[in-house]
Amino acid sequence: MNLSDTVVPLQESVLAAVRHVLPEKPFIPLHEPEFAGNEWNYVKECIDTGWVSSVGKFVDEFERRLAEFTGAAHAIVTVNGTAALHMALLLAGVRTGDEVIIPALSFVATANAVVHAGGVPHFVDSEMTTLGMDPVALRSHLERVAERRDGGTYNRLTGRRIAALVPMHVFGHACDLDGLLALSHDFGIPLVEDAAESLGSDYHGRHTGNAGVCAALSFNGNKIVTTGGGGAILTNDPDLARRAKHLTTTAKRPHAWEFHHDEVAWNYRMPNLNAALGCAQLERLPDMLERKQELARRYRESFASIKGVRFLDEPAGCKSNFWLNAFLLDEPDFAQRDSLLAALNGAGFMARPTWVLLNKLPMYTQCPRSPLPNGERIEASLINIPSSPALVAGAGNAAHG
Repeated sequence: MNLSDTVVPLQESVLAAVRHVLPEKPFIPLHEPEFAGNEWNYVKECIDTGWVSSVGKFVDEFERRLAEFTGAAHAIVTVNGTAALHMALLLAGVRTGDEVIIPALSFVATANAVVHAGGVPHFVDSEMTTLGMDPVALRSHLERVAERRDGGTYNRLTGRRIAALVPMHVFGHACDLDGLLALSHDFGIPLVEDAAESLGSDYHGRHTGNAGVCAALSFNGNKIVTTGGGGAILTNDPDLARRAKHLTTTAKRPHAWEFHHDEVAWNYRMPNLNAALGCAQLERLPDMLERKQELARRYRESFASIKGVRFLDEPAGCKSNFWLNAFLLDEPDFAQRDSLLAALNGAGFMARPTWVLLNKLPMYTQCPRSPLPNGERIEASLINIPSSPALVAGAGNAAHG
């Protein structure tokens, strides 16, 4: 069977499915921000009053609203999601030379944050339903390479302490937190959630970011809620929350005028301008989530009859924010994946593959890792398709319905 017997009909079917869902436009981005509420009013207030930097009412208000929305006891906003994850790892006890278990299938910031904290990424596999860290495969891997001693868990092959376990909720789909929490308990490894993509996603009725010691969110320009650039640390531990705020504000001790800093720290606090955007965006988040659920429903129905692919749906018992919609080839094939990417982008529908597995990047090729059969399969078969909430009409939005 030659290429035209399989690829061309699949291209036609996929293009037809996407066209059935999306409006007719010359070009549709993968995910663009939507400003249709109080964004301008709140940002203008910052400019009019002069409160534009990291002190201002919107910073405090954004933290309060984030904690309320996610159910976390505390939220500490930062300049970006990488800074939030860096700080979360330090709060969890990661120190120079420690290993941190992360999925090989993740955005590069997950691994970079580990290195910023002085650690060494230890890459593990994902599972095919959620695309998140696979607790079954990870348990088998840890039983082979890990040992408990001296009050910690160590990699017997490298001699390094395994200091944290960092699952990432891929494209907003919650990974198997129960299975990973069991691993965290059994091996004595603190769990830190990389929830950068999952604001608005629930795991069995509880918002992501509440399972471990702490979690990191991102508000990059392509996220559901954006502050331009920004992130946040979530935690239910009041001592960690106080520590996070201290370390992200240059470890400055409170005083009316004196500059006294008691340790080396970071200038990671989110500016008031960005937080003002965030407050306005959070006001509209429930509506945006409803429209993203509706967009996913339309894709689900449109892709249901296409042989050879499956739409990536939310895990059973969970509610996903569907940050990025995706479909996967039944059989991994880089050539077929790339032909579909070319066809979609050529037709004006921005599409992209998932990330190159982190263990393949030049700076991380020597890091420890488990076998990665599912990650390699996903890398060769996944395609993201346009996912902006504006693609479904809603409040303050006159887009295609």
